[in-house]
Amino acid sequence: MKKTIITVVGKDTVGIIAKVCTYLAENKINILDISQTIVQGYFNMMMIVDMSQTGKHFGDIVDELGVLGEQIGVIIKCQKEEIFDKMHRI
Repeated sequence: MKKTIITVVGKDTVGIIAKVCTYLAENKINILDISQTIVQGYFNMMMIVDMSQTGKHFGDIVDELGVLGEQIGVIIKCQKEEIFDKMHRI
């Protein structure tokens, strides 16, 4: 399993979750866990996904999600689980 952490942050608008999840489904990326909150009009979502079934390279997914984020007015970041774990171990 290739676990990846995806974060989405920005002003809350209609359709953020739908657009991100549609992209993931179209690319055979399975959502394992998801958490989202809205605080004073700001949207924050963290997802743990399995990328083992996608046919795309990690870098392409990162770039495409970045473009999607720009289109919908949010910032979307992706990190491989092992890098995320090492960054937050200290």
